[in-house]
Amino acid sequence: MSSSPLIARTVPTLRRAADNLRKRKATIALVPTMGALHDGHVSLVRLAKRRASRVVVSIFVNPTQFAPTEDFGAYPRTWKADIAKLAAEDVDIVWHPDVKAMYPEGFATRIVPEGPALAGLEDRFRPHFFGGVATVVGKLFTQVRPDFAIFGEKDFQQLRVVTQMARDLDLGVKVIGSRTVRERDGLAMSSRNVYLSPEERQTAPILYRAMKESARRIKAGDAIAPAMAGGAEMIEAAGFALDYYEVRHAETLAQVASRKDGPLRILVAAKLGSTRLIDNIAV
Repeated sequence: MSSSPLIARTVPTLRRAADNLRKRKATIALVPTMGALHDGHVSLVRLAKRRASRVVVSIFVNPTQFAPTEDFGAYPRTWKADIAKLAAEDVDIVWHPDVKAMYPEGFATRIVPEGPALAGLEDRFRPHFFGGVATVVGKLFTQVRPDFAIFGEKDFQQLRVVTQMARDLDLGVKVIGSRTVRERDGLAMSSRNVYLSPEERQTAPILYRAMKESARRIKAGDAIAPAMAGGAEMIEAAGFALDYYEVRHAETLAQVASRKDGPLRILVAAKLGSTRLIDNIAV
């Protein structure tokens, strides 16, 4: 029988609850989210439960990773539904600070990541983004002090940035990536999918189909440039405005010239109407 998680809204409450778990020799996994939870988030929680004896889920829509032109105010917030999902999964603690708790008056310290944060992918179009992500995730790690942290692979560059940060700053957290959960037609689950019109929702899976086709051609021995150009043409012909469609080294996100350059990952970001979608697959 599921029970409601403890909801912590201040750092002292969170610390007491997490310390009580550690006193009982519990291992803790953290699942950072911005809420509007879907089956992809549930899969992260289930992976967390397999890796640790206790699970903390954070729900915080982080203003520092949104530019003034982006959708912070409109970002979906579904608190009651989120808590029902987390209760059904027997989550132990929900960390739900407000902006003042996370960034109190006088807050003046930020993390500025480099390395994979400067790969020329998301950072090229959202230069503010990874500084906001690194700062808030760094705070979450020091607030919760988890043994593990679970992130989805859909935000692949973010996963690489957070992994690098945890390693570089000796934060004592093992960052684990979880495979992207998809709808039956291949569209990666995302809280922003609710912005798609019915017609756009029918078109959106072309991103996945294009990546699969480019990956098939690269595996078959085609050169990277024509294989990727073919996929880009599919995406743009469907009505997307393409930000990037690239194949990179799967660990470093460095540019590659051929399949021999290491494990590869195809990454895409494109706008369909007013909705920006990102996705990636392994080659």
